[in-house]
Amino acid sequence: MTSYVHADLRRRAVKAALGEQPFDLLLTNANLIDMATGEVRLVDVGLVGSLIASVHPCGTWADAAETHDLAGAYLSPGLMDTHVHVESSHLPPARYAEIVVAQGTTTIFWDPHELANVLGVEGVRYAVEASRELPLRVICAAPSSVPSTPGLEMSGADFAGKEMETMLAWPEVAGVAEVMDMHGVLNGSERMLEILNAGLNSGKLIEGHARGLSGAQLQAYLAAGVTSDHELTSSADALEKLRAGLTIEIRGSHPYLLPEIVEALNALPHLSSQVTVCTDDVPPDILLEKGGIVALLNLLIEHGMKATDALRLATLNAAIRLQRNDLGLIAAGRTADLVVFDSLEKLQAKAVYVAGQRLAQNGKLLEPVNAPEVLPPRDTVRLKPLKAEDFNLTVPVTHGTATLRHIKGARFTQWNETTVEVRDGKVQIPEGFSLIWVQHRHGRHEAKPQLALLEGWGELRGAIATTYSHDSHNLVVLGRDPQDMMLAANTLIASGGGMALSQNGEILAHVAMPIAGMLSDLPADELAQQFHQLRELSNKVADWEPPYRVFKAIEGTCLACNAGPHLTDLGLTDGSTRQIVDPLIACHETAAK
Repeated sequence: MTSYVHADLRRRAVKAALGEQPFDLLLTNANLIDMATGEVRLVDVGLVGSLIASVHPCGTWADAAETHDLAGAYLSPGLMDTHVHVESSHLPPARYAEIVVAQGTTTIFWDPHELANVLGVEGVRYAVEASRELPLRVICAAPSSVPSTPGLEMSGADFAGKEMETMLAWPEVAGVAEVMDMHGVLNGSERMLEILNAGLNSGKLIEGHARGLSGAQLQAYLAAGVTSDHELTSSADALEKLRAGLTIEIRGSHPYLLPEIVEALNALPHLSSQVTVCTDDVPPDILLEKGGIVALLNLLIEHGMKATDALRLATLNAAIRLQRNDLGLIAAGRTADLVVFDSLEKLQAKAVYVAGQRLAQNGKLLEPVNAPEVLPPRDTVRLKPLKAEDFNLTVPVTHGTATLRHIKGARFTQWNETTVEVRDGKVQIPEGFSLIWVQHRHGRHEAKPQLALLEGWGELRGAIATTYSHDSHNLVVLGRDPQDMMLAANTLIASGGGMALSQNGEILAHVAMPIAGMLSDLPADELAQQFHQLRELSNKVADWEPPYRVFKAIEGTCLACNAGPHLTDLGLTDGSTRQIVDPLIACHETAAK
């Protein structure tokens, strides 16, 4: 897919390259990072409108309406993010663009499946409309994981072939977003066959989510038509997927894997064009403080990857993956998305050009971004205020004991069981345990809240609540005390969604996210400040270091497509067997004391 360029503009570029008319803008004395050869060479670059018209030896042509002397600074193509959920920043697209463009990111491939799980096709339409005319090039994907695990959870919509065909027909949509229902792909479920066939018939990309797949299962997943994966779990996993033919997307949300992945890639005979980078999920405070793609590239460099190789992953390789022959290379005829760096030891954008216009300098946008006039979706937390008794775990025994299955662990969960005391029908939470509570919030069913014991989080001293919970984004609360859990939950119901911490009958911190229960109206710096405060105060509730892990874990604790037990709005699920499991193993009635 190549963006349309008017014939008159291209003809002007041809004339400027021949010296027959001036360039609109001439960048002189640039140390160009050549993504095709790996060289760094001193050149001048002439621009006409949004196009690169010429890359030539310094001083060859001097005729230009405007000249910027880069004085030997490094010039790279604009950075590209090959897989991102903008919703994880909790910012609307325009506010997100203000941050990442100033950092050097000029193109993203957005999978808006968080919005889609709340709003259905209209959520994807909102993503498209809210991204128009931004300085950030937003390419959308059609979410395939709505919900990610049909039958085990219920979100705000259900997507199958018809919905995929609708979205894939839109020119702004470049492919099928990550296919998370691996079980459905491998077992040929009717829904997944419809989704994959819609993608294949469109001729567009099909993104993968091949977490834990290996051997025959990995080969079968590729045979179904999937061509990429960002769910890397180790260097061995990355190499197996690369050798299988997948484009692998190294992601910044899992930095602990980077040292071994860099070591493995450096040991290969050459850098494959099928290695790219993505952020996947970056919260607002981390995005502002450390950056998106540029922060990931700096980590790769820090762990031993050549800077020119790291940049190639985010430019030429990314453009190849996204089938954008107009991007990713500083060459005549390509779009003039460019980033200027002072150093290759630590990448920091000195200037950013988008479609031939300098839009940012020294990490700041030169002008504010005008957001499209799109009415944001609100009022998506369709719940009435809750009572404290809604947070009691009950069993069919008045007094006695019960043996329960429960969730052990946070991000990587396992099954376990424990015997608990029961008083007046209520489970007495054992020492070292907490509760997880989930309630459907989309108004598609009226099932009672689901509860389960949680081991491995310690005894939470208060409650943590969120309406941003992958991937169905129901209301989730963790805690021990029903009053604190009720307070945190009701705070989010009243504010239209978000995240909240409560303790001893008071709200410690609250970030309101009234847009779809996951995006904020606040300016980015104010939102980041609130989010940072939420993280820091979470230490009062949970003993996790660093505190960002608390929210990373709670956001993914209901992700039923992953192996192991997870609680959803439909019950306690097993991601391996794709079953809903009764937590009650046995119970015994005894006389009340």
